[in-house]
Amino acid sequence: MYANELNTEQAIKLVLAGPVGAGKTTAIRSIADGEPVSTEMPLPDGPIGDKTTTTVALDFATVLLDDGQPLFVYGLPGQEHFAFLRPMMLEGALGVILVLDGASADIAAQCRQWLVSLREIDPALAVVVGITRTDVAGSFDLGAVRAAVRACGAAIPIPILTFDARDPLQTTQLVRTLLLQLD
Repeated sequence: MYANELNTEQAIKLVLAGPVGAGKTTAIRSIADGEPVSTEMPLPDGPIGDKTTTTVALDFATVLLDDGQPLFVYGLPGQEHFAFLRPMMLEGALGVILVLDGASADIAAQCRQWLVSLREIDPALAVVVGITRTDVAGSFDLGAVRAAVRACGAAIPIPILTFDARDPLQTTQLVRTLLLQLD
């Protein structure tokens, strides 16, 4: 089903945010009902590990929920020089999945930075943290991420889950967790 065939008045808008290479584009691809709109371009300074491209504007996909309601999923670019897009992309969103790379040495600092940035745009936004690549992270510390979330002083507890962005079932579980935050 295409976006122009969906009842867009009842659509739920969710946004995936987070640093470069965390897995936002991969997660969107794993749950999309069709080929997502993607603005991937080659990394200007060359590959970072296996990563050769990066999102430069947005990713977008539609997902039809079990009850037939459309879900519009947007992915933000992770580079700071695209921070000006965040308020525009978050307008009308009911929630954000903050995707973080569990193998990143500064995951706690990235978590704090992103949560502060999101709260400055919309303090009432529902947030769930999804952490990828914990299977390859030699020293992943969930406690450090929990402390970073607590330090941001969220009025409502923010769920933190690990997931494989390539796995549609795990990514769907993360989306469901966010949707439960909306109730």
